Amino acid sequence: MLADFIRYLEAERRFSPLTVRNYRHDVEEFLAWSGTDDAHFDPHRVTTGDIREWIVFRTEEGRIGAASMNRELSSLRALFRWLHRTGVIEKDILRPLASLKTSRRLPAFVPESRMSTLVDDCTFDTDRFVTERNSLIVLLFYSCGLRLAELIGADRTDLSADCTSLRVRGKGDKERIVPILDEVRDKIRHYLEVVERQKICNDREKALFLSCRGTRIARSTVYRIVQEELAQAGVQGKKSPHVLRHTFATHLMNGGADMREIQELLGHASLQATQVYTHNSIARLKEVYAKAHPREKQNGK
Repeated sequence: MLADFIRYLEAERRFSPLTVRNYRHDVEEFLAWSGTDDAHFDPHRVTTGDIREWIVFRTEEGRIGAASMNRELSSLRALFRWLHRTGVIEKDILRPLASLKTSRRLPAFVPESRMSTLVDDCTFDTDRFVTERNSLIVLLFYSCGLRLAELIGADRTDLSADCTSLRVRGKGDKERIVPILDEVRDKIRHYLEVVERQKICNDREKALFLSCRGTRIARSTVYRIVQEELAQAGVQGKKSPHVLRHTFATHLMNGGADMREIQELLGHASLQATQVYTHNSIARLKEVYAKAHPREKQNGK
């Protein structure tokens, strides 16, 4: 059963390898809690009450938060929806269950002043492959709003001939085209020249970002690069590729970009996912208001 479900996620839903791995893990965790395994699992015996008990067990005994619980629920929803659609079970037992309420946290981002200094440092050209690669990684995350998986999966052939745009394969293998700023385009060209001149790339490798061995760069390597680059720039708080994606969206919102345009650039399936950045924009307005409004100045004396 599980093997067929995984093939469905890969072939029909076209989920990324990481998402498929998470779904498999969540289902296996549920089966283990149920006292069974894939070979002996009988979906007809599972009830909505069983799912509720599992939620209680995971949140109380496993001490996981609402957001993590909802992610695990999504895995089970997909499984039982697939079982129902394929006629294995008569009804979807998770339909009556609502997701757990989560506290809405504002996404972390790098202030514009700090990011401006970091970008200036990144656009400086050298002939050192690692330096050029690491700088370009930060620039693409910030200037294009890419996800980690999207950057790792980018190929050189995804660049337009003049390097003014990049074809991105997002969640569900959906493609979108993102524009590339002039200074980033120049950086890309210089990076590719360094790769060619130093013969970094293996013969058949088409990845845009490479390891020192000439193969596609690893996820963990990119994560570490971003952490180190942001730390060296003096960025406080969380430091990750997703922080740069949040920074991209927040700075666009603060600069007056239309929310639907930001949604398209980020590759969000729904506008609701993009609306979180309006909160950061409002927070910025409140900060400006507190510093500039005459009444606030008087109250602050």
